[in-house]
Amino acid sequence: MLRYLVLCWLLFATTMAWASKPLADWIATPDSMGLRYKSLTLTTPDHVRLAAWLIAPVASAPDQRTTMVVAGSDWGNMSYSLDQARALAAAGYQVLLFDYRGFGHSEAFAIDQHQLYYPEFAIDLGAALAEARRRSPRQRVGIIGFSMGTILGAKVAATTRCDFLITDSYFANPQAVVAHYQKVRPERPVTLPADAATYVGVAPRVDCPWLFIAGTEDQATPLADSLATARAAHHGQRREVLAVPCGHLGAIVKLTKQTFGDGYVQAVSRFLAGKSATAKG
Repeated sequence: MLRYLVLCWLLFATTMAWASKPLADWIATPDSMGLRYKSLTLTTPDHVRLAAWLIAPVASAPDQRTTMVVAGSDWGNMSYSLDQARALAAAGYQVLLFDYRGFGHSEAFAIDQHQLYYPEFAIDLGAALAEARRRSPRQRVGIIGFSMGTILGAKVAATTRCDFLITDSYFANPQAVVAHYQKVRPERPVTLPADAATYVGVAPRVDCPWLFIAGTEDQATPLADSLATARAAHHGQRREVLAVPCGHLGAIVKLTKQTFGDGYVQAVSRFLAGKSATAKG
């Protein structure tokens, strides 16, 4: 089973759309993976209805009293994040998954599949974060973003109360990502929204603890970008980079020990406990 999960994740990570590629059909639901959950409908400030799942911590795990709001990538829908959610729930985290507008079972939204992301997706993430906080006011509530979702996570954390931010394969420079992708696949153009021009000013305004998980072999969102953003922290900003010998989104597989994502989540837990995400030795 573990080998199957690893192969599935590697297939997913290596077939990333590198531009918005929404899929309507869920490939699974949390109960099919043995997880307890509630189906939710969120309403954004601009009155868009979003599908969401609130996944409970595994009963046998110590309750972390922490809710992880997952900002997914540009491909698929929230069901493609269930493996990460299961790894987090197994460690005692409550997890909120949601479909961006135009993805999965959320309200329809016109998407140009050549565009890397839409600013409206950050509105969706903000609504999910607010709902998680409303439902668990005495818990820590933060964001874990993957690939394209790291742009949205940084934007929301810079403007909204957020107890922590975790970014896997951080997009520090969307323009450089587009340039890289055009070299790799010049036959398919990739565009950016107008607000990408101001994105450089987002990271300095993120004041919550921020963990960057970065692949040393990632050519699209290189380790150097995460290191530079972490080193630019001003006094009082806690930032750490966990460098993993892997490519884009490969850290969760590389850090797997016995069950999918276990070592990855252990590193996250160390960071949230105020320790270094990197285990000694």
